[in-house]
Amino acid sequence: MSSITTFLVKRPNSKKLYPITIRIIKDRKPTYIYLGQAIKLTQWDSKNGRVKNSHPDHLEINQLIISKLSKANKSLIEAEIKDQYLSSKGIKQKIISNKAGDFFKVAKVYLKKIEDRNKFHQFDIEIKRIEVFKEFIKKDKIFFNEISIELLIKFENFLLSKRNLSKRTVVNYMITIRTIFNLAIENSSADAKLYPFGKGKYKIKFPETQKIGLNIDEIKILENLNGLTEAQQYALDVWLISFYFAGIRVSDVLKLKWSDFMDDRLHYRMGKNSKLVSLKVPNKVVNILSKLERDLNSVYIFKELEDVDEKDYKLLRTRIKTATRNFNRRLEIVAVKAGINKKLSMHIARHSFGNISGDKIPIQMLQKLYRHSSVTTTILYQSNFVQRDTDEALDKVINFNK
Repeated sequence: MSSITTFLVKRPNSKKLYPITIRIIKDRKPTYIYLGQAIKLTQWDSKNGRVKNSHPDHLEINQLIISKLSKANKSLIEAEIKDQYLSSKGIKQKIISNKAGDFFKVAKVYLKKIEDRNKFHQFDIEIKRIEVFKEFIKKDKIFFNEISIELLIKFENFLLSKRNLSKRTVVNYMITIRTIFNLAIENSSADAKLYPFGKGKYKIKFPETQKIGLNIDEIKILENLNGLTEAQQYALDVWLISFYFAGIRVSDVLKLKWSDFMDDRLHYRMGKNSKLVSLKVPNKVVNILSKLERDLNSVYIFKELEDVDEKDYKLLRTRIKTATRNFNRRLEIVAVKAGINKKLSMHIARHSFGNISGDKIPIQMLQKLYRHSSVTTTILYQSNFVQRDTDEALDKVINFNK
């Protein structure tokens, strides 16, 4: 047996008004839904469970009550037709499923999921984006039905004009909002009909990004550069090892252990997608490794992560972040001393490998070297560095005097 009724909570709120509530009883277990409306006792028709005409908003509140009761009954009927069991809490969830839940409550769930996966760097980035969104709307609560196409456009303009962010960074903010919206739909905190993203709505467009790597001559200059301080040479050695191993990410470079090198090969697991990788150790890497100090207690080939518990993901991420920042500062000085006008950072090692490999290596082999899950990703990445076809096409048009 089940019953769905409306009543007033006996205890008044701070304004001496009594909240209107729907009580759902199923299998003798009650669940309550508070409608967010409170009135005086004299304004309530207890017999019919409605607001009396004496309340100035009686039509609107009664319509809200009828709507909720109708949805509750509809949920029960649908469950009966499909021969499904539905508890009182299940009925409540059905009723509130298409109401606009609080964006920031779902955002907390989203952040908790990231934290539980020990993705602390991503956690720091995402929480900052959510805080900026809260700064923009100037309130601590916003419901999903308030996140309209117009609001998203205004937020985009705010990020571009007020925060001076790049278009690519703005895209990342919008992806965060979209991800939280999707999570809300998944857990019934928002109705899919409210979804403001997609075709004919707010469309997230990825701007083309320019990836510039070093060329062969510039790499040779770095390999033979003299006059560096010990700290600068150390940063350059980390950069070169990243480059020599097809641009492996700095986080993976710093996690490399002496035990990962066996039978003249490097065996390691990528941090980004947990893929196992085995690569030949080039002689140039052997030369760098031979310069590094190693004692009996050394675990990592580079010292930044020594004495850090591998399971302490937060500290591990902090150490890597700090080390990367220090490397990049030193690499800026190295670039000046080398007479290289291009930006030199740890991530540029990956772009440099892509730039030099160009279209010399089959795309399937590059996919293996980059450890991409999809060859499409490799094609899109490598397209930043392959210009021969366009150069030849241009020459055919403009070199008409030859």
